[in-house]
Amino acid sequence: MTASAAESDAKRSFTVCAGEATGDRIRLSVYDMLIGTVYTPRAFFYRETLDGEALRASLGRTLRNFPVLSGRMKKDPDGGLSVLCDDSGVRFVEAHASVPMPDYGPRHTAKKELNRHLSHAMPFWVVDRDTPLFTVKLTQMKGGGSILGLTMNHAVGDGYSYMSFLEAWSHEHRGLGYAKPSHDRGVIDTLAASASGDALTGGLTGGAHLTVTGRGQKTAFVGRVLRGSLGSVTTVTTRFTGAELTAMKDAAMADLAGTDRWVSTNDALTAHLWKVLGALRDRPDASEERLGLIADFRSFVGADVPDDYWGNAVTNTRPGMTAAELRSRPLGEVAAAIRAGYAENTEERIREEAAFLCAERDAGRLKRVMSTMGLNAFDNTIAINNWSKLPFYRIDFGQGAPFWYDFSLIPIPWTVHIAPTPADQDGGRDVHIALPRTQVRALQEPSWVGRFHRYADSGEAFPLTFAAAG
Repeated sequence: MTASAAESDAKRSFTVCAGEATGDRIRLSVYDMLIGTVYTPRAFFYRETLDGEALRASLGRTLRNFPVLSGRMKKDPDGGLSVLCDDSGVRFVEAHASVPMPDYGPRHTAKKELNRHLSHAMPFWVVDRDTPLFTVKLTQMKGGGSILGLTMNHAVGDGYSYMSFLEAWSHEHRGLGYAKPSHDRGVIDTLAASASGDALTGGLTGGAHLTVTGRGQKTAFVGRVLRGSLGSVTTVTTRFTGAELTAMKDAAMADLAGTDRWVSTNDALTAHLWKVLGALRDRPDASEERLGLIADFRSFVGADVPDDYWGNAVTNTRPGMTAAELRSRPLGEVAAAIRAGYAENTEERIREEAAFLCAERDAGRLKRVMSTMGLNAFDNTIAINNWSKLPFYRIDFGQGAPFWYDFSLIPIPWTVHIAPTPADQDGGRDVHIALPRTQVRALQEPSWVGRFHRYADSGEAFPLTFAAAG
């Protein structure tokens, strides 16, 4: 590991390198390109103080197995993108705060203050620039405790990859073993080439979940997202306890008694959230309601994409029903529809989706392709990103697990993130929901807490916590 430092009165900035460069040029896959070069911010909050020098040393060692993160993004002759694994390094900033650690949690999120705990990189200033693909900011709080703020360029990895890297780093730091990742992006092209014969003879469409946008359509979407980041969208956070989730699942299974159908706890929670948010939207009975279910497809396609594949491997399905059906159908039936939606992620569908994206790339149209789920976020779709199995509360650098995890305000409305809770919370879920300002005003009515927490014991419902940009 090598690290160079620059000092100021308020903070010290380092460049952390692995100390060795493979020189490989890893071409980004069609799924990487579909995401774009945006950065994903995350922050972890620790009661004990982390050792910055030791973190930099273990980070450098970990980067030897993740050379993409210390590389730089380059444009290919055909317009594609690659990462040159030249070990240009990761930016690591260490700062000292003049205030003690706040008591963050579901009742007091860190969203409004999060930006000050991140070392930002410009997403439009990445390609063919000396811009790091991963940044770290370690803030040491007055009186003890640390905030570890991280950003990763989404084009190099999805949420699963992000967290597998952080878990590997924490294991390296503590001298524990961990699985080495696969950086072979060619597996996605292999996946596409193995699509069915009918798909490869010119019948590719991308299905209902991918859209080739028309002139100006993508620009208009980006404009709406930017307005959301300036304050038109508010993120609402609440916690569902383990006991509450058990009651929710029991209610769903009771609705399905005698049908031989089964739903998971996450199916029941997702169904409950869809029903409550549908009631909040209050659209006419005949209106189409869609639920975007984001899913990791590594487990759907056999050995073609290994479990340790490090990159973007995310798809989505969009089950739907009318607003009237969503209001009237019992929880169990809605949960069963969600489970059926996830089941649409068959091996054949994923292969055909990959083949479609590769065909659009080869035709020079990939930049025009967008997820229909994302494109319709402002209209009839609620997007669910379930992170409840990711190891947020296992990122332990020898001083204990974080007591809180958070991320920046969500600029796209009707986006829901489901996260795990700390180990001492007995299997609960923290839910973060991005909502337009008009719906947030409606939620100020106290009865909405009761709607979200109808399965909680009396007096044990968590409040709704609001955080808006600006």
